[in-house]
Amino acid sequence: MTELPLFDESRALELRKILQRTSYEYYVLDAPTIEDSVYDALYRELQNLEATYPHLITPDSPTQRVGEKPTVQFVSVRHHIPLYSLDNAFTNEDVKNWQDRCQKGLDRSDLLEFLDSVCELKIDGSAIALTYEQGLLVRGATRGDGTSGEDITPNVKTIRSIPLRLNLDNPPDRLEIRGEAFLPIAVFDEINQERSQQGEALFANPRNAAAGTLRQLDSRIVAKRRLDFFAYTIHIDREDFAQKNLPQISSQWEALEFLQIIGFRVNPNKQLCTSLQELQDYYDHWSTERLKLPYMTDGMVIKLDAFPLQDQLGFTQKTPRWAIAWKYPAEEMPTVIEAVTVQVGRTGTLTPVAELRPVLLAGTTVSRATLHNSDRLAELDLHIGDTAIVRKAGEIIPEVVRILPELRPDRAVRFVMPTHCPECGQPVIKPENEAATRCVNGRCPAIVRGAIEHWVSRDALDINGIGEKLVRQLVGENHITSIADLYDLTSEKLQTLDRMGQKSADKIIAAIAQSKTKPWARVLYGLGIRHVGSVNAQNITDNFPNVELLAQASPSAIASIFGIGEEIAQSLYEWFRKEEHQVLVQRLQSSGLQFVGEQKENRAIAINPNIAGKTFVVTGTLPTLKRDEAKELIKSAGGKVTDSVSKKTNYLVVGEDAGSKLDKAQSLGVTCLSEVELLALINR
Repeated sequence: MTELPLFDESRALELRKILQRTSYEYYVLDAPTIEDSVYDALYRELQNLEATYPHLITPDSPTQRVGEKPTVQFVSVRHHIPLYSLDNAFTNEDVKNWQDRCQKGLDRSDLLEFLDSVCELKIDGSAIALTYEQGLLVRGATRGDGTSGEDITPNVKTIRSIPLRLNLDNPPDRLEIRGEAFLPIAVFDEINQERSQQGEALFANPRNAAAGTLRQLDSRIVAKRRLDFFAYTIHIDREDFAQKNLPQISSQWEALEFLQIIGFRVNPNKQLCTSLQELQDYYDHWSTERLKLPYMTDGMVIKLDAFPLQDQLGFTQKTPRWAIAWKYPAEEMPTVIEAVTVQVGRTGTLTPVAELRPVLLAGTTVSRATLHNSDRLAELDLHIGDTAIVRKAGEIIPEVVRILPELRPDRAVRFVMPTHCPECGQPVIKPENEAATRCVNGRCPAIVRGAIEHWVSRDALDINGIGEKLVRQLVGENHITSIADLYDLTSEKLQTLDRMGQKSADKIIAAIAQSKTKPWARVLYGLGIRHVGSVNAQNITDNFPNVELLAQASPSAIASIFGIGEEIAQSLYEWFRKEEHQVLVQRLQSSGLQFVGEQKENRAIAINPNIAGKTFVVTGTLPTLKRDEAKELIKSAGGKVTDSVSKKTNYLVVGEDAGSKLDKAQSLGVTCLSEVELLALINR
């Protein structure tokens, strides 16, 4: 190796610092201090140095923002902290009701009439999660399902407004940043103009273009599209911040200010509001001014400012209770309903769908729209040939908002839900307490297809090669009538299907065999039990380590799991009572599927009535357990773990160097436990 002159080593370090600082000034502060030509010259100098001495290259070097080799595929990664979605509000009354729910949830009579809230524009892009370790960007991931996403780190590094290294001398061990990647409108227009000239399909809107760009396998293509980024959330370890003498952030407003200090762009149009009227004024102002912005926004996000209040309110299964999105009215367009078809889902639910005269809506062509259920049909008084106002619910799913009866043609026929299933011809039912109409024939081809498609889906058993078309063939030709039949398939049987060769058939059989190794949580989710999602399935299997215990459990035992409500518990209980489901489980067990969870260091325990529903905080260094291990023990016994001490905290688990949490717990009269006392409580 060529000996490295000290001058070149120090020069490379100096160049990295200068380029990092000037990029921050240009992309984040929008206040450049040097000319573009000067920046380019310094960048080329660093490139030349690194080309001569490759061991000078560091992960945070500006030259490493674009990878040289395309990624073969994206790897699924589990988020350290879930990315929750937001509840939506559409009126001032919705927002007031949200504030009222927050007040009620805090259960404090000394609160003011209004809880101070931070308003931020809701950027119409793609959410991403960033992980920094020791100040260095180590991972960027898509939102995915909120629990897991795809690792897109090389693509994230191309976004100039995302720092590769935080602007901190003594950074925390780990920092989680959340924000929105987006395409500025001008850049979006340029990309579509180029695609038009090259005869390529145009992107429908900036949001779709941003999402598609982030999933490009070649980061060089991503770099050319010039994505931008606004940070809006930071997750910190308060004890780590205290040890590193970093500021103690106690509010959303302080968090946004800190994000700017460490190198991120935050949306400049934020506002701290102290009344409902200020929220309304902010909403009204940006309802028109947003049209002048260089990026797309579809509403505003409102968050309670104080982190202690956020901690007390916590989360539902899907959303934070302390935040809400106030959406602007979706784009609406009139069109003609040419027909109504009825789809049958995997749970037997019949969903009427309007077949529309195609119309351009929010950047995409829409030809179908959901009509939800028979109650909604009756409310609309829908006739074939009606002119309907259509919009995108949540700007994603097209739906019929209302009918214009004055434009109804003569002899138009009112649509009525069928009395028999359109797939199997069996009578349908409509329970009195439900809006849904259902087919209850377990052998209905639509239900069978839906169950199999769900079973083989990515979040369930993830069986590659079995898609909708193949499922339709297998069910249509009576090769399979349940998910258990998949495990009786052979390569020879598959080869009898149209366009199925031996190589493809062998791959599918191998994928089916591989699915037998999937964990108990995925198997439970794959069974398609009503109301049991992938997150709930993981929570349930953490508490019921095998199917026998779960099948024998009472609804109250299942509902005692933190986060599992009575509806989910009752659905599980009823599912396991049916003979056909018992037979299904037995067949799947015989085929080798995993209905037993992994034992973690023999610490798996049952729901403990001393723990269930209680709120714990863990602080300090425990004698034998890591804090994460203590938290998992509490959760597996049915307890809830939070990061901050409040009046709602039942127990503080205390180790060495407990710090301010111990003082606060003692002042509030919270019971403090040692590690020994915690284990005794769990095992009592």
